[in-house]
This record gives sequence, structure tokens and C-alpha cells, in this order.
Amino acid sequence: MQPTLPHAINRQYNGLRIEWDQTGHEGFYPARELRLACPCAGCVEEMSGRPLLDPDTIPMDIRPASVALVGAYGIKIQWSDGHSTGIYTFEQLLRSCPCIHCISSR
Repeated sequence: MQPTLPHAINRQYNGLRIEWDQTGHEGFYPARELRLACPCAGCVEEMSGRPLLDPDTIPMDIRPASVALVGAYGIKIQWSDGHSTGIYTFEQLLRSCPCIHCISSR
């Protein structure tokens, strides 16, 4: 799958909706799943990739407070729990797109 720039990113109370193109390819990324997938060094051991984040410490009702572009390659999310150090690359997000088409082609 080729990395691509999203057509639109819409922050919602319970997650992010990313429109990958104008033809209808979009995926809804639930907030808690995204927060648990944070790729920062505080959440994932850099050398081994071993998760460091304890899922029990993440509130069930976590939400994205704000979203900002990082260059032309990703986004940074300020979470309602105060966490904000992870950069979610568009490549990573597209690779994990939760739409039916992407799930069936994996």
C-alpha cells in the first residue's frame, strides 16, 4: 500500500474519521484504539517495539482534544488524558485503515 496524504481528517468526540481520497475511501479510527496504538517512545520501547503502555491506565472515554499536522507525513494528537508526544504517520494510519475494503484486502 502506497503512503498517501488524506483528503480530510475530521476530529470527532469518539475518534478520527480520515477520508483517504475523494472517491469514498474513509476509515473511522476509534479514540481508545488510536491512543493505545501511540507510537511514541513513552508508549513503545524503541529498540524492541515492545508496548510499554498499560491499557488499564487509558480511560474508556478518552478523546482527541486536538489534531495537528506534522509536516506532510503525519498527525500529532493531543489526548484528553494529557498525552501528546506520539506522531501517527499517514503510512501507519493507512496500513491500519479500519474500512471494510482495507480489512478484506489484508
